[in-house]
Amino acid sequence: MTAGSTAARICVTNAKGGTGKTTVAINVAGALNERGRDVLFVDMDPQGNATEGLGLLSAYDAPPPTLFDVLTDHTRRDDVTDLIVEHEEMDVLPSSIELLQAEHELTIADLMAQIQGDDSLDGGVDALSALSINATPDAVEGPHALGSLAATLEHVEDDYDYIIVDSPPFYGKLTDTAIFATRNVLVPALTEASSERAIELLVEQIAALEGHVDITVETVGVVANRVEQTNEDQMMIDWLNEVFSGFPVWEVRKRVALQRAFSEGNSLFATDGSTDVEEVFLQIAAEFDRQFGYAEVTA
Repeated sequence: MTAGSTAARICVTNAKGGTGKTTVAINVAGALNERGRDVLFVDMDPQGNATEGLGLLSAYDAPPPTLFDVLTDHTRRDDVTDLIVEHEEMDVLPSSIELLQAEHELTIADLMAQIQGDDSLDGGVDALSALSINATPDAVEGPHALGSLAATLEHVEDDYDYIIVDSPPFYGKLTDTAIFATRNVLVPALTEASSERAIELLVEQIAALEGHVDITVETVGVVANRVEQTNEDQMMIDWLNEVFSGFPVWEVRKRVALQRAFSEGNSLFATDGSTDVEEVFLQIAAEFDRQFGYAEVTA
């Protein structure tokens, strides 16, 4: 385990679609497993791309209770142990189509937290409760309601070295809840000019979240993804190194093998053949072990 004796939590996040966020998350988890670490992969994306990419579509379509229930109903947090699915490389807390409703529920819960105790808004909490499925006033404590994933993970984190959370590809309460639970982010980014604004928005979003709930979010690294040998790619890599000065920036070349592994339901490390990007993901895993206080892998 880590120096703190509980699982290291990392959120892989970027609200810009098409960055390969889920592929990065799966292969980081696969690399950690390759180094002998026990990993829980949490799919917070309502689209379930990671759940599909790990060959677990049946889990995505499973009947309740689902991840939606443990996130939005405080009486069902411990049901998480029944939701975790085994994969050959990692355990998985799968997404569910019901997560499409979670943004609504988490927003209502957060509004309840903000207006509780405000006499000028008397009756507002009850009105919000009438609009919810699971969110209730008695479940909300403090000035915000972003702790649902953190509270859920407390029931299982002692079984793992790492918890890797794949966030939704958009800003909102689900993403805020994922970042609040992990306090560490790994940022995937394409090496194209349109990524600049997406990175700037991400930095602003994290800063706003830190201010709102009084936490510190650490950047554990940046993955320049699908890198090709063009001038634009090199300019963006230089820009990423400048913006994230002091943080590791890894370069993952564009490789068909990544999509093939996704289609086969696993990471690169559980597929036949090898590619140069495997070493990059192993470097990321080794850096995480260093940052979070794990001993080196020994033969």
